[in-house]
Amino acid sequence: MSGHSKWNNIKRKKEKTDGAKAKIFTKIGRELAVAVKEGGGPDPASNSRLKDCIAKAKAANVPNDNIDRIIKKAAGDGDTTKYEDITYEGYGPSGVAVIVETLTDNRNRTAADVRHYFDKFGGNLGTTGCVSFLFEKKGVIVIEKEGRDEDRVMEDCLEAGASDFQADEDVFEVYTEADDFSAVREALEDKGYEFVSAEIEMVPSTYTTLADEDTATKMQRLLDALEDNDDVQNVWHNWDNPDAESEE
Repeated sequence: MSGHSKWNNIKRKKEKTDGAKAKIFTKIGRELAVAVKEGGGPDPASNSRLKDCIAKAKAANVPNDNIDRIIKKAAGDGDTTKYEDITYEGYGPSGVAVIVETLTDNRNRTAADVRHYFDKFGGNLGTTGCVSFLFEKKGVIVIEKEGRDEDRVMEDCLEAGASDFQADEDVFEVYTEADDFSAVREALEDKGYEFVSAEIEMVPSTYTTLADEDTATKMQRLLDALEDNDDVQNVWHNWDNPDAESEE
């Protein structure tokens, strides 16, 4: 299972400007609010969806005060904004499979924006199910490698219930079945681990390489445009970009 393409995307996000960081905080804040309203209230002990979102927020370095404020606001009567969870599927340049997960309060606006991005950068929006069969929903936990013994980390992860473990150049990537994600993450937290990221992801079963530089540039611009949109929560794709390291 190849995860390096995803990890490079994480690094790109981590190293972006403060403005981009604020955008990431906004997206996670929206996710927290929806988790409170639809997952069963403001108590993470009884709301597993919220518990997972809080872990994701902390991995993204969202301050605890921000997290608490968002949860309190979402639990109050004053916040009447309703977000709809809509997933779009399509093809980037040269048939790269792309899944776009959104939380929106205006589905017409979001659909128009997403379609525009695909059209502008040489892709096309498809129908539901057109590419999702190329992905598998997995829990993915990323742990900083520095100062840790690989054998010990692997043993802890497998003992916690992980289904796969990989050592990258800078990090350990821990994969779980989607249903086991929360339990594995909590078991590792109990062992004192902190995470670079921890969330349910759509992991590709096959990857597509773009040999042409112009096509690769269009693909990157498509991803950047999608991720820059406030309604877009996650963008999953099967582009295997060997140049991602050098671009950072």
